[in-house]
Amino acid sequence: MIQVNTSNMAAFVPENYLAAHETALGQAQTWLQEASGAGSDFTGWVHLPQDYDKEEFARIKAAAKKIQEQSTALVVVGIGGSYLGARGVIEALCSPNYNQKKKTTPNIYFAGNTLSADALNEVVELIGDQDFSINVISKSGTTTEPAISFRFFKELCEKKYGKEGARERIYATTDRARGVLKSLADAEGYETFVVPDDVGGRYSVLTAVGLLPIAACGVDIDALMAGAASMMETCAKPGADNPAWQYAAARSALYQAGKKVEILAAYEPSFRFMAEWWKQLYGESEGKEGKGLFPASCEFTADLHSMGQYIQQGERLMFETVVRFEKPLTAMAVPYDDGDGDGLNFLAGKDLSFVNEQAMDGTLLAHVEGGVPNLVVKVEQNTARCMGALIYFFEYACGLSGYVLGVNPFDQPGVESYKKNMFALLGKPGYEDMREALLAKLGR
Repeated sequence: MIQVNTSNMAAFVPENYLAAHETALGQAQTWLQEASGAGSDFTGWVHLPQDYDKEEFARIKAAAKKIQEQSTALVVVGIGGSYLGARGVIEALCSPNYNQKKKTTPNIYFAGNTLSADALNEVVELIGDQDFSINVISKSGTTTEPAISFRFFKELCEKKYGKEGARERIYATTDRARGVLKSLADAEGYETFVVPDDVGGRYSVLTAVGLLPIAACGVDIDALMAGAASMMETCAKPGADNPAWQYAAARSALYQAGKKVEILAAYEPSFRFMAEWWKQLYGESEGKEGKGLFPASCEFTADLHSMGQYIQQGERLMFETVVRFEKPLTAMAVPYDDGDGDGLNFLAGKDLSFVNEQAMDGTLLAHVEGGVPNLVVKVEQNTARCMGALIYFFEYACGLSGYVLGVNPFDQPGVESYKKNMFALLGKPGYEDMREALLAKLGR
């Protein structure tokens, strides 16, 4: 289902780069498989596609069906790993225009990922008079953005349906036993799903965190998990034939060769939010101790008309990883035009996917010749099964990459710095001294 082509980076790295990484990759493989490396408390995702909670999985599907029957809108309240994976899968498999399409499944609105009043109010206006449900996702229940948003939507839900009606429409995905959100859910009688203790947010898309909103859209989550399970078996086998080893070694070799930015690109607009999920996955996992590739993304061919110039001739600090779907889902032949004013009749009758493929190949050659190495991750087709495999592939390769880099791939100590400053400036109790110091720095 997933293959990695590294031939277009050969001129930029030593010929034996993969063999040179085998010892480090072997150690990383052991740490992941045996949960014995740094951050091992958060490696529950490694065997998740096989060991997931089957009873909860059945409840997720039942809750999704109930949401579909009760509501024409679902508000997903979460930030970071609590929403990017779900949104990525939904847009990739159901379209970025999912809410505008005719369908029997509910519209999905994402909230709690910003502190913008305009953005929050827009979601409220879009819901309007629709019957809606809420899936609030937070391990603790105290993360600022989703906690504030949930206050608004909880109030809206209770005003519309009353306390009794609201409890039938609010689903909390949170800690198994503790935390503010878990306590609230138990007190109010919301159905709850678990954010596993041993799975960090950015690795959680194949848990209830991602599966409930994905299932509510009608995506076959059995197929999603089956694809992940298949890739889990592939990645469990150490050696040069392992695609996750190939990707991790290539990234490391290019980083050692002086490349500092990795651009993830795809030639499908629907892949945009999968790239956003990927950026968090790799950015939070590797970006620490003054190390790590900077993860960026482009949407081709659109961004070739904006970022293409820089990629072709700017600083030679980057390489590209292109996700390429091998079998298109749609066939569309280019029409013949009598006037041929655009001079494109030579394409008449050719399938648009063929044109897209030539654009991929032409771009790859141009960028490589311009000094930008290319990795190609080949995915059989844009289906739920293949998407599950791709998710697991990127997660496993990320765990390997972090260990090879020499960092803990499962913590994010730097994330808290801005939060402390924000709390102090907002006047949160206990931050008084810090507030005064920060206000002085700001000249207030």
